[in-house]
Amino acid sequence: MLNALWLAFFLIAAVAALFQWWILGDPGVFERLITSLFDMADLSVKIMLLLFGTLTLWMGFLRIAESAGLVGGLARLLGPLFRRLMPGVPAGHPALGLITLNFAANALGLDNAATPIGLRAMRELQTLNQDPGTATNAQILFLVLNSSSLTLLPVTIFMYRAQQGASDPTLVFLPILLATSASTLVGLLSVAFMQRLRLQDPVVLAWLGSGALLLGGFMALLASMSTAAVASLSSLLGNLVLFAVIVAFLIAGAMRRIPVYESFIEGAKDGFEVCKNLLPYLVAMLCAVGVLRASGALDVLLEGIRWGVHTIGLDARFVDALPTALVKPFSGSAARALMIETMQHYGPDSFPALLAATVQGSTETTFYVLAVYYGAVGVQRVRHTVGCALLADLAGVLASIGVCYWFFG
Repeated sequence: MLNALWLAFFLIAAVAALFQWWILGDPGVFERLITSLFDMADLSVKIMLLLFGTLTLWMGFLRIAESAGLVGGLARLLGPLFRRLMPGVPAGHPALGLITLNFAANALGLDNAATPIGLRAMRELQTLNQDPGTATNAQILFLVLNSSSLTLLPVTIFMYRAQQGASDPTLVFLPILLATSASTLVGLLSVAFMQRLRLQDPVVLAWLGSGALLLGGFMALLASMSTAAVASLSSLLGNLVLFAVIVAFLIAGAMRRIPVYESFIEGAKDGFEVCKNLLPYLVAMLCAVGVLRASGALDVLLEGIRWGVHTIGLDARFVDALPTALVKPFSGSAARALMIETMQHYGPDSFPALLAATVQGSTETTFYVLAVYYGAVGVQRVRHTVGCALLADLAGVLASIGVCYWFFG
């Protein structure tokens, strides 16, 4: 699947570039294509430098948590649920605890912690893979849920809105929460359909129902708080939880009489080894995405959507925010730039800017996630991962549009 997708990106870019040259008389498109290739290759190295430090740091702390039995404890706690959702993973397997930590970090918007934990989870799942080049059902479910971007505290979105002068930076909090919940639910349902999972199982329903009640209670609590209180809580909670997790790992290790420094160093070495294998996959995917954007293909698609919406007589305000939605599956930095550009052009409290922020907070850089996670374990045949992940992204975008018309329309 990734092979065909990667080739398609280049072929579509080539056709779009020829159209720009022959029909629109723009020979500069080829210069933009080549510049984009080199820019994306340079960006890949910069991302790798960031990942080297982050992975090394968090892999070290995770080794302490594993040695202290914390990861195994989480795995045993969630064993009944994951035996239904991931029947190929034995009860108590360390991957289950790591998956739980990854979801918790994503929910709190702690991207720097979530990625290293997720990569470690993928490596543990890979130990159960009988065909190392093909994704297992468990790996697919994990990645689709990971890429569905369930975020309870989108602190970075608030920060960008505040930087752009929004009167209420947290105004998009509830819309993002509703939209990201929709994308995660659709991701789970799509994978359950493809893998014939029994979501009606009493244990699964009990866990999902409990999660829905907790989420609803959290939303109700935040809805009762003032804007200033929500912003303060969002800023405090992410950093507090992150540091509290680190301290808890260290205390648990010390109580178990584990040599925490030596354990950290051993885990950090694993992080270094993981990073070394990621660069080729990042270069390949980011360069393909770069030429697709530089060719103007995404702009043509956007104008086609705008024309179609006007033709059927619908409100087309949402189209102004679609660049963020169209680019987000390919590039987080590009989507972030487009969101900020939308805020600057229309105003941070305009409908397009609010929708762009909601989309940014409720969708994920799907192809980047697939390239990094599957690249770390050498999986090339991803089966139904891309389809299910993009369906979750689509659900997040459609939910964002509907919710924003409801809240701000």
